Amino acid sequence: MTHMQTAAVTDIGSRRSTSSVAVRSVTAGSIATGWWKFVVPITLAVSLLYFLPLLINVYLAFSNWSGFHNRVEFIGLDNFRTLFTQYNLLAQVRLTFTYAITASLVGNLLALALALALEENSVTNQIFRAVFFIPVLLSPLASGYVWAGILDPAGPLNQGISVFSGGFDFAWLGSRSLAIYLVAAVDAWKWLGFFTLVYIAGLSTVPLELKETATSMGANAWQVFRHAKLPFLAPAMTYNITVTLIGAMSTFDIILATTRGGPGNATRVLNVLTLDQFGIGYFGLASTTQLVVTILITITAIPLVRFLRSRELEG
Repeated sequence: MTHMQTAAVTDIGSRRSTSSVAVRSVTAGSIATGWWKFVVPITLAVSLLYFLPLLINVYLAFSNWSGFHNRVEFIGLDNFRTLFTQYNLLAQVRLTFTYAITASLVGNLLALALALALEENSVTNQIFRAVFFIPVLLSPLASGYVWAGILDPAGPLNQGISVFSGGFDFAWLGSRSLAIYLVAAVDAWKWLGFFTLVYIAGLSTVPLELKETATSMGANAWQVFRHAKLPFLAPAMTYNITVTLIGAMSTFDIILATTRGGPGNATRVLNVLTLDQFGIGYFGLASTTQLVVTILITITAIPLVRFLRSRELEG
């Protein structure tokens, strides 16, 4: 190549480089000056779909809004007094936490056990993962109706037990002491496949060399899990524990499909109570109950996430 050809090629290359730099600078400048075009629509959407309804609910929680008169007036803390005196609010809060903790505990223990069993990426395990994910695709109401039929006194569960004991017709969902735990277990079953996949994703981040080293040093299955796998599962645990607990505190559809708050009020968690109040026309009182739910979720989620995140850093 001659000196002139070399100079020409160099000149073309420098022009392309200058052009690329110019394009990048123009693009960066456009993003720097036009970011608000992307942020404003999202901010408006979140405000209209979340914050505005929340503010309206806060206002209505202190009002006498009902289906029995047209005027909506501010009544201070009267709705809260009604919740404490007529609806035994503390008992409803305890019941809600019982349901949420049971669903979270059962769901996470089963999901973690399944994830460990299906950790290997084999064809058989992939099939089982898909099978366990099927309930996630069902609506919560459908899941509730399925288990209401299974747990019916004349359902397949009692019929199966009757083969061995004869004439077994226990009303599983009719037991005031068992119903809340059984419905919470149904909630855990419905989301089991999803949270299993989250744990499997966490297990996939464990270095193979670490597991092989632990095994070669004579560590048993528990020791490998405790010292090699568990630290890498911390982010998955933070997500699963938080979502299962907060999700269970917000649920009502599975309970409606199985017990509708019964027997008596044994499974009437706060969201079911809200639906009952709204159904009989006490709209302001229902808004107050939902405000209580929002407060409970907030004061539960913030310290819970902080604690779990701190455990991640320690691990």
